[in-house]
Amino acid sequence: MTGLGPFGSLSVSGSGMDVYQTWIDAVADNIANINTIRPMDEAAFQARMVVAESVVDRQGQIGQGARVREVNWGDPEGIVIYNPNNPLADEEGFVRAPAVDLSTQMSHLIIAQRAYQANVAAFERARDAYQQALGIGR
Repeated sequence: MTGLGPFGSLSVSGSGMDVYQTWIDAVADNIANINTIRPMDEAAFQARMVVAESVVDRQGQIGQGARVREVNWGDPEGIVIYNPNNPLADEEGFVRAPAVDLSTQMSHLIIAQRAYQANVAAFERARDAYQQALGIGR
C-alpha cells in the first residue's frame, strides 16, 4: 500500500464509491431521458457511459483506488422513428429518439448499485477495524 498511508483502505473504498456514484448518476440520467424525442435537425439524446480506471502510483503500482477516466457519449443519430402526429416531426413525419435500451440500463444500474454497496461495506469494515485498533490504547 505505498502512497496511501495507514488508512489507505478507506481511501480505496471511497474512490470506488465515487466511481460507482458517477456511474449510477449517468445511468439514472440515461433512464430519465429514454423517451426524449427530438426533431430530425437536432441530435438525439446521447446516453452517458462512464469509463473507470485503476489509480496507479508513481512506481507503477496498482491498488491505489479507482477514478473516472472519461465519460463517453452515445450515438447522436439515435433511432429515427416515424411518428407523423408528434409536433416535433419533420415534414415526412420522422423524429429522433435516443439509442438507449432500458434493459441494458437497468442491468448497469444493478451492477453499479451492488458495487457501490460492496465499497460501502469494505469502507465500514475498515473504519470499524481502525476504531478498534485506536481503542486498544485506552
